[in-house]
Amino acid sequence: MHRLSRRSAVALLSRGSSRFRNAAAPISTSSHLFNLAGERDTKPRWYSVISAGKCHSSTQLNLNTGLFFNKRYESTAAASDASSTTPAERYEYQAEVSRLMDLIVNSLYSNKEVFLRELISNASDALDKLRFLSVSEPELLKNAVDLDIRIQTDKDNGIVTITDTGIGMTRQELVDCLGTIAQSGTAKFLKALKDSKDAGGDTNLIGQFGVGFYSAFLVSERVVVSTKSPKSDKQYVWEGEANTSSYTIREETDPEKLIPRGTRLTLYLKNDDKGFAHPERIQRLIKNYSQFVSFPIYTWQEKGYTKEVEVDEDPSEAKKDEQDEKTEKKKKTKTVVEKYWDWELANETQPIWLRNPKEVTTEEYNEFYKKTFNEYLDPLASSHFTTEGEVEFRSILYVPSISSTAKDDIVNPKTKNIRLYVKRVFISDDFDGELFPRYLSFVKGVVDSNDLPLNVSREILQESRIVRIMRKRLVRKAFDMILGISMSENREDYEKFWDNFGKYLKLGCIEDRENHKRIGPLLRFFSSQSEEEMISLDEYVENMKTDQKDIYYIAADSVTSAKNTPFLERLLEKDLEVLFLVDPIDEVAIQNLKSYKEKNFVDISKEDLDLGDKNEEKEKEMKQEFGQTCDWIKKRLGDRVASVQISNRLSSSPCVLVSGKFGWSANMERLMKAQTVGDTASLDFMRGRRVFEINAEHPIIRNLDAAYKSNPDDEDALRTIDILYDTALISSGFTPENPAELGGKIYEMMGRAIQAKQSMPGNFQQPPTPQTLEAEVVEPVEAGSQK
Repeated sequence: MHRLSRRSAVALLSRGSSRFRNAAAPISTSSHLFNLAGERDTKPRWYSVISAGKCHSSTQLNLNTGLFFNKRYESTAAASDASSTTPAERYEYQAEVSRLMDLIVNSLYSNKEVFLRELISNASDALDKLRFLSVSEPELLKNAVDLDIRIQTDKDNGIVTITDTGIGMTRQELVDCLGTIAQSGTAKFLKALKDSKDAGGDTNLIGQFGVGFYSAFLVSERVVVSTKSPKSDKQYVWEGEANTSSYTIREETDPEKLIPRGTRLTLYLKNDDKGFAHPERIQRLIKNYSQFVSFPIYTWQEKGYTKEVEVDEDPSEAKKDEQDEKTEKKKKTKTVVEKYWDWELANETQPIWLRNPKEVTTEEYNEFYKKTFNEYLDPLASSHFTTEGEVEFRSILYVPSISSTAKDDIVNPKTKNIRLYVKRVFISDDFDGELFPRYLSFVKGVVDSNDLPLNVSREILQESRIVRIMRKRLVRKAFDMILGISMSENREDYEKFWDNFGKYLKLGCIEDRENHKRIGPLLRFFSSQSEEEMISLDEYVENMKTDQKDIYYIAADSVTSAKNTPFLERLLEKDLEVLFLVDPIDEVAIQNLKSYKEKNFVDISKEDLDLGDKNEEKEKEMKQEFGQTCDWIKKRLGDRVASVQISNRLSSSPCVLVSGKFGWSANMERLMKAQTVGDTASLDFMRGRRVFEINAEHPIIRNLDAAYKSNPDDEDALRTIDILYDTALISSGFTPENPAELGGKIYEMMGRAIQAKQSMPGNFQQPPTPQTLEAEVVEPVEAGSQK
C-alpha cells in the first residue's frame, strides 16, 4: 500500500473541496446555511461530503485550456473565459464580505508577491488529497494525468493561469468553500483523518486558515476558477471580482475549456500589478517561495535554438563569381535563433534537508549553501539535524567563511540569514531574534517545520513556547558546530572564524548569560606569554600556576600598550600569565562572563590586587615607615586621588594610578569619552575612585620620603609629586586633564636639570674669546638700481 507523507494525506480533502486554503466540506449530506442574523435561510444549500481538489487530464488540451502535455507549443496566450450558453446563478457570500475582503486584500498580507505562494500551496494540497484518497479509491485516478502544477502567463493582457491536476471541486464544494471565507477544507480534512480510526500515514497539508485563495485578489481585479472533480461528470466555473460581495457559479459548456480533472485558476491582474504576468518574474517567485514543493511546477517559457539558414547572394558578388569560372561556388549561410514556447520545470531542486545526512556529501551541502545564500566561498562548517519530540523540525546550519560586508550586522538582527519553511514552503527570512539571538546572526541556514505558530498570513512567527524551545535547540546546534571548528586539527580554520566572528561571541557574553558555558571555550585572547598567537581560556587555565587562584587580565588599546604597562611588572617577575584585552568589547564581555571553570577574572589595574604572596609583617613595617609620607602626598594631590598606598604590583616604576574596585577602568573611561553620543554626566558618576600607589623601594620615592622628613614644604619636592601624578596618569592609561600644563612642568624640570648640571664646578667651561672682525664699508645704493 502506498504510504503518503503527512502533508499528502491532508492535502487531499483540504484541497478537495477547494484547492485553496478554504477547501473542505463538512462530513454531512446536506444542511441549511444560516445568514448573518442567525436566522434560517429559506433557500436550501448543500455541504459537500468531501473537499474536492484539482486535476489535470492526460488527454491533450488545446491552447485556450492552458494545459499542455508531452508536446511543445508555440503560443503564449493564457486561458480566457468564453461566454457560456448556460445561465449563471448568483450567490451571496456567507459573511460581511465587503469588510472582510477589504481586510484580506489590504491588511492581512504585507507583500503582494505572496499570492503565488498561497495559490501554489493550495494546488499542492489538492494534489496531496488526490494522492491520499486514491489509495482507497483508485477510480479517482481513472484519467491517467500526471500530478503536477502548471503556470502560464500572458504579459500583454496581464493574465496568469495556474492549473493543477488535483482532486478538483464539485458545484456544492465551490459554494461551501469559495463562498465561505475562512472555511478551510484542509482543516476539515485533518479533523476527518483524526476522527477516522483507519486514518494512517503522514498528513502534511499546508493551508488551514481558509483565506489563502483570497490572496489572489491582492493583484487581481477578477478571478475565474474552473474545476472538475473526478466524482462529478460536470465541470463548473466560479467567478468573482475584488470589489463585490457576490460571485457566480455556472457549468462549463465550452468543449475547448474542459479539463479531465483538477482546477484551473485564471487571474486577471490589476493595471498596477500586470508585472506579475512576466514569465521571468513568475519563475523568480517560484524559486523563492515554492522551490521545494513536493510536486513538479512547470512554467510556460520562451526558449530558442540556433540554426543555419541560407542567405541570398549579392548580385554584384554573383557577377564576379560568373567571371571567374574557376572559383567554386559555396552557399552562404548565417546563424539565427529560432524561438518557441515550451514548459520548463521550475522547482527541480529537491529539499536537501529531507534527505538522510549520511547520504549527503560535503559537496552537496556546499552547493546548496552557495545557491541558497548567493555565496561564492564554501562554508567553514555545516550541521544537518532533525529534532523530534515535543517540537519537530529539520534544519541545516552553516558558518560562513567571511563576515558580511554590512558593518551594522552585529547590531541588526534582521540579516535574512535564516530561511524558515513550513511544510517545504518558504515563509520568511525576516526575523527579529525569534529563532536566533543577535550575536549568532552570522549563522546561515534553513529551518523546516510542520507546525509552527504563524499568523493568518503565514508571514509572522508568533511568540510561543514552541518557538522558545526551537530557538534553544538551534542555538545549541550552532554552538556545537562552532566548537567543532575550534577542535579541528587545522588551527587556521578557527583563526579565520575568530577574525570574522569573534566580536559576535563576545557580544554573546553580554547578552546571553544562559550560554556562558558554551561561549567561554570559544573565546580567544592574546596574553603576556603569547603576544603573536591567541590562546583559549582552556589553554590559560592549563598553564596556570598551582597556587594561582584567579585569571588575570589587563585592558588596553593594543598589545604593545598592554605589555608595557607598569601593572604587569610584579606579575611578570612571578611568571604569571596575563590576558591582553585589546578589543573595545573585550573588557565588557569578560566582566559579564565573571568566571571560567571556577576561576574569577581579575583586572590587574584595579585596587587590592592579590597575587597570593602577601607578607603582613613586611606590609606593616612599610606602612609604619612610609605612612606619614603617603599622607603628605595625599594632602598635596587632594581630591585628585582617593588615597595613597604602598604598591605590591610595582618593581621598576615609582608609582601607578589604579582604579577602584567599582566604576570604570582607565581603558573603559577612555572608550566612553570617545563615544559620539556618550552621556558626559555619567562620566563623573562612573569614573570611580583613583588610588595612587607608590613603590617604596624606588629611589624617587625614597628621596621624597627624605624630603618630607627634612622639609615638607620644599617646593621642588611638592612639584615632584605633581609630576609623578601626571606621569602616572599617562602610564596607567588615563588621559591628562591638562596636557599643556604637564608639558610645561616637564620643560621646567628639564631646564632645571640642565642648569644644575652646568653649575657644577667640574662642568664649568670658559666661553671662547670672540675674534676681532674688520668692519666692511657699504656704499649706499639708489632705489631701483640693478646693482
